[in-house]
Amino acid sequence: MALYRLNLLKSFHKLIPNKHVIPTLIDKITVIEAKLQVQSSESFMTSAHAFPIVRIVERQYSKKSYSNRQDSDSDSDDEVDRRKKGNKHVERGDSMFWRRKMRTLHNILDVNKDGVISFDDLKLLATKFTDLGHLSPEMSQEFLNVMKESWEEQFGEITAYNLVTVEQFLTDYHHRLNDPDLTKKVARFLPYLFKAVDTDHSGFLDLSQYKLFFRCLGLSDDDAVVSFAVIDKNGDGKLSMKEFVKLGREYFLTEDEKKISKMFWGPLVEN
Repeated sequence: MALYRLNLLKSFHKLIPNKHVIPTLIDKITVIEAKLQVQSSESFMTSAHAFPIVRIVERQYSKKSYSNRQDSDSDSDDEVDRRKKGNKHVERGDSMFWRRKMRTLHNILDVNKDGVISFDDLKLLATKFTDLGHLSPEMSQEFLNVMKESWEEQFGEITAYNLVTVEQFLTDYHHRLNDPDLTKKVARFLPYLFKAVDTDHSGFLDLSQYKLFFRCLGLSDDDAVVSFAVIDKNGDGKLSMKEFVKLGREYFLTEDEKKISKMFWGPLVEN
């Protein structure tokens, strides 16, 4: 495959006068390769180098209207399956796969990479998105308020000494996963991330905007290309707000390794 790409790139430089379009063509080739890789090997979806994804909901950017919609969409496919099988009281979040996803998320939220998460990390992350300039001042403040409320509900008071380790993060999110009231709120910050990188205010993200999303998370453009190739199931080259939020939410809730939502936050960390 590497030799094929090299020959193809040489052909591009010979045949295409406008060299500026070559990066776009390379992105398209990478997307095609990623999709072929996913289709040809089940192991891609379960290997140590697989990437996370997630489900989420709604196009309303208001915190109030968005949270109301989420209340009616609080059950993941996993929960429905449990009820059908009569396992309503079996706790979720005990699988190694789910724990691996949460370790991946902890690593992303640890913006300063000191091994623990503090509220300062969340403020730094929010600033990366608000500094892009596509959220109004009111929405930027609302975004920060949501992050603050989420921290206090999840981890307690905001102090310089409240530092969340990986194990504490796993424990707290395991509790959240099995608390119906907290589960309803698990994705309420996601619409702000979407709106921040929806640079043309179209209500959709294309690959270039998804790359911007990944850059704010500290991930690479290559990670974004592979992830986007997988989660763009219908192949239309864009993600709606509804698709984005549904995938992001499913990342938290599902323990099914076949769900494409595991690609949402980029490559999964090693076990």
